[in-house]
Amino acid sequence: MSVSAIIHLHGLFVTLSLIGFITRGWWMLRDCPALQARWVKIAPHVIDTLLLVTALWAAWSLFWSNGTHPAFITVKIVGLLVYIALGTIALKRGKTKAIRVAAFVGALAVFAYLMAVGVTMQVLPFVG
Repeated sequence: MSVSAIIHLHGLFVTLSLIGFITRGWWMLRDCPALQARWVKIAPHVIDTLLLVTALWAAWSLFWSNGTHPAFITVKIVGLLVYIALGTIALKRGKTKAIRVAAFVGALAVFAYLMAVGVTMQVLPFVG
């Protein structure tokens, strides 16, 4: 598979992950029982696993196989961990709705930052 195809596949999983997170966040805000459905608990893990696999595959194809490791890859990995932590607080671990909403907004902000880093391949994509 070409690197371009891998990157496009990764972009598909990014989009599906974001749609799923926003949908589950909306359901959380509305206390919707759909949030407890079995498929709603399983599908994000499948999508996010494929997202991570395609990200690692792209990083390997573009950089690691050539012996390089750009700083933006490290930022994306650390940012992903922050996004996951905020996402779990937003969707299940937050003790109050206010905490869950704050974590949800924070997770979306981190997601936007990671998107900008991925597109620009710069650690500080909004500077100069």
